Amino acid sequence: MNKKKLVMIGNGMAGVRTVEEILKLAPEQFDITIFGKEPHPNYNRIKLSTLLQGDTNFNDIIMNPLDWYEKNNINLYTGEAVTEINKEDKTVFTDRGRKVEYDELIIATGSNSIILPIQGAEKEGVTGFRDIDDCEKMIKVSGSYKKAAVIGGGLLGLEAARGLLNLGMEVKVIHLMADLMERQLDPTASGMLKKELEAQGMEFLMEKQTIEILGDDRVTGLRFKDGSEIDADLVVMAIGIRANNAVAKENGIYINRGIVVNDFMETNIPNVYAVGECAEHREIVYGLVAPLYEQGKVLAARLCGKENASYQGSVTGTGLKVSGVDLYSAGEIQDDETTKAIKVHNEFDGVYKKILIRDNKIVGIVLYGDTNDSTKLFRILSKKEDISGMTSVSLLQSENSGEEGENIAAMPDDELVCGCNGVTKGTIVEAIHTQGLTSVDQVSCCTNAGRSCGRCKGMVGRILSHTLGESFKADLQKISLCSCTTLSRDEVVAEIKEKGLTNIREVMNVLEWKNEEGCTKCRPALNYYLGMIYMDEYKDDRDSRLVNEKMHANIQKDGTYSVVPRMYGGVTTAEDLKKIGVVAEKYNVPLVKLTGGQRIGLFGVKKEDLPAIWEELGMPSGYAYGKTLRTVKTCVGAQFCRYGTQDSMSLGIRLEKKFERLDTPHKVKMGVSACPRNCAEAGIKDIGVVGIDGGWEMYVAGNGGVDLRAGDLLCTVKNEDEVMEMAGAYLQYYRETARYMERTSKWLDRVGLKKVQEVLADEQTRKSLNERMDKTLQKYIEPWNDAIEHEQILEKYYKVTEKN
Repeated sequence: MNKKKLVMIGNGMAGVRTVEEILKLAPEQFDITIFGKEPHPNYNRIKLSTLLQGDTNFNDIIMNPLDWYEKNNINLYTGEAVTEINKEDKTVFTDRGRKVEYDELIIATGSNSIILPIQGAEKEGVTGFRDIDDCEKMIKVSGSYKKAAVIGGGLLGLEAARGLLNLGMEVKVIHLMADLMERQLDPTASGMLKKELEAQGMEFLMEKQTIEILGDDRVTGLRFKDGSEIDADLVVMAIGIRANNAVAKENGIYINRGIVVNDFMETNIPNVYAVGECAEHREIVYGLVAPLYEQGKVLAARLCGKENASYQGSVTGTGLKVSGVDLYSAGEIQDDETTKAIKVHNEFDGVYKKILIRDNKIVGIVLYGDTNDSTKLFRILSKKEDISGMTSVSLLQSENSGEEGENIAAMPDDELVCGCNGVTKGTIVEAIHTQGLTSVDQVSCCTNAGRSCGRCKGMVGRILSHTLGESFKADLQKISLCSCTTLSRDEVVAEIKEKGLTNIREVMNVLEWKNEEGCTKCRPALNYYLGMIYMDEYKDDRDSRLVNEKMHANIQKDGTYSVVPRMYGGVTTAEDLKKIGVVAEKYNVPLVKLTGGQRIGLFGVKKEDLPAIWEELGMPSGYAYGKTLRTVKTCVGAQFCRYGTQDSMSLGIRLEKKFERLDTPHKVKMGVSACPRNCAEAGIKDIGVVGIDGGWEMYVAGNGGVDLRAGDLLCTVKNEDEVMEMAGAYLQYYRETARYMERTSKWLDRVGLKKVQEVLADEQTRKSLNERMDKTLQKYIEPWNDAIEHEQILEKYYKVTEKN
């Protein structure tokens, strides 16, 4: 069967969800090509606020990694925008001169931040809050400046403001109206919200209209219509979004506020569709994820030729993703002469609830401080249920006010649990029974419940607990490897050992993996566990390596790569410096930078140049991309420093040369300082060694990232040999007991310092651990040489973007 050519402009949440639905309905019907303007795979835009607030990292918000596109034979072009649509020839053209034919075309270009057309809006330090690039700008500015102004007291503005507070900035929120979030909250709830956020450190300038951004090239402040001014180093405009319909407008597709579509998401041009924030349906442009996913489901069915209901529009609910604040609203907000209100206002507990009723039907909901009723009330609102037989008490009774089992049992199967993804209680219960699900993560992967904003995960957990009963309690602490299996890490490892399973395919077959191909979470984990168990016998499965490890380089935001050669202990030679200089000049490397790990990084390297660069450098990889030992940071030590008590460089180089290339559950960093002044920051490393009079102190499980953690004192030893012995035993114990992708800081918190100290205190145990470590280290070769000799690795692993 000849596949039809499906091209999608946009790589965001609505568009990719449409493709996911198409793959469910007709996985072989289309040859799919996706163009994304951003240099990233599909990520969860809802979680940008948590990314900015420091509650997560970018990898955690990726919804469909590059391997997903490859697995589904999707041609993905990141960092490339479609600029022209030829409707007659059914072709699209990009800003890179690419021409691609289509049979069906989806426009899913999303929206842009509204930037006020005021004097100074073009200055450096002015940004919107809509994508990863905006977050990175704010994070970068926060490192050098301290005064931030957020224009807009709505949902996005408050989320941005909370993030900037977390970044250590002083934050002023400027709002044109008298109440915060006036579209979602009435004055009472708005006042409670304002009071709470002020207590968190935000300052509010209400009923202020910004007319000018001050400064020369860079912003220095704001001027308001009333003549007052404030200082500001960063200005975030978060006053709303505007449909990104430029490509449609320039190519004769009918637009109003957005790209106008009918009930099947069809535009006025045959075979051209629009979905998501760029689409306008019945004069409404939606900015929340739930209606966009509904649109995607309708469009997928239409494209696959399946009978389906048309899109009739959506009733939406809104929650705020700010720490310390719990609120929800849906439907109408303000009372009028046609409505009657049920209100509860408990100032002492900080709880406010209001239900607006018209003709015995709920038409509006405002909840602050306690949102447990939100799913039940939203179901009643959206289904227009008659509430004449219900009391105000029963309407506002929290699901947590009775026995949990009774509350869950009383929920009808059609009650919406996940509003973002349209997942009901019945769908979740059926998946638990038929798929053998035992964790919230498994339910999320299987049904999409909780996959977007995550607010419903508590309810999903309660449904899971009620459905499984006692068996859930027995498995409460078990975290399954991934959604492909209900088995935990320890169970998988035990099964591999007991049954003598020797390769990934065998593990998945024998242990009855739900997805026979595995996923991007379990395949690297299984590859690691098998290598850890069988040490020198196991042949590494390169197909199951994480993307960066396959290329021996870190992919950057613009689609280029970074190359970081190894410099043992931060020490280099004139010869190696010359090599780096020659390569940088020959390949026009845009940036040569000293890294935080005391190495020299080459940034902006083209993908096709990677094998040749590694070959010409002739230096081992620094594994800046790997789940292995990254660096051993050292100070100059007793050889040069008048305070140094020990030879830190010698020990650092010895540690790095021994443990380089070692596969570990997550990246590992070390530091060696020659004295307690700790210039190598050994106190926040996975293993940190500090010189003292007569020996060394060893600290473990430090972390210098977002979750800052000081290392715990593991032990004190007398000499370098004892450091090497203890470091080898500690690393091997971590390798054998940690979950894949678990940093030493999280592992030690879970296992306990005392337990680790007891294990390592036994001389025979240390000896056994080091023997297994030494046996493991014997198997490693320079894996980047394989990439140099087999340049087709680029084609094999990166065919998704090979045409870039």
